[in-house]
Amino acid sequence: MPRQRIRERPSVLMVVGRIVPLVLALGLIWYGLMVLLLALKVSPSTINSISGYRTAFNYLSGLTPSDVDGGVTRAIIAGSGVLAFFVFGYLALKQLPRPYLARRELPLATDDHGEIHVEPRAVERLAEVAATMNPAVTDARGRYSVDDLSVDVSVRRARDLAEILQDTQRRVSDALQQHELPAMPVNVTLAGYDRRQRRELH
Repeated sequence: MPRQRIRERPSVLMVVGRIVPLVLALGLIWYGLMVLLLALKVSPSTINSISGYRTAFNYLSGLTPSDVDGGVTRAIIAGSGVLAFFVFGYLALKQLPRPYLARRELPLATDDHGEIHVEPRAVERLAEVAATMNPAVTDARGRYSVDDLSVDVSVRRARDLAEILQDTQRRVSDALQQHELPAMPVNVTLAGYDRRQRRELH
């Protein structure tokens, strides 16, 4: 049994979330270098002109309650803190790994001349076309894995839902057989309803 490869879906938010700690790390490295220069007896005024650490420290240490007095100022500070919490919290959530099994080609035949394989997307496309042959299905998305074929469908109406799903499953299985592909379990899942037919759900 070949080993399945584990992959991770990249996203823009994941990249942005990794930039934040990178900027923080660069800041720590930069000010660590300033500490090293101070240890080497470099003039504090010279280091302050480069990094501005003393100017920033003096400003922050000189703040008093009267400097943040007033409803508008406090509201801005509080709103910024809440916004930062949600933004950075959401970016941190996006850093959680969501691995998935990589799809493999479907082997058909092997002989002395080589091997015949079918790309996963070809199997998925076959299932999608077969599913949409049902007049009640408006959209279909296939997902082929090693052991089965999953098809998510959107339907026009809620009536006769069980019959629609069973018919779709039969159509996909028949399409696999007609194209001489190996038989496999076909899982059909309801993904949504046509918004134009929402009244039928009442």
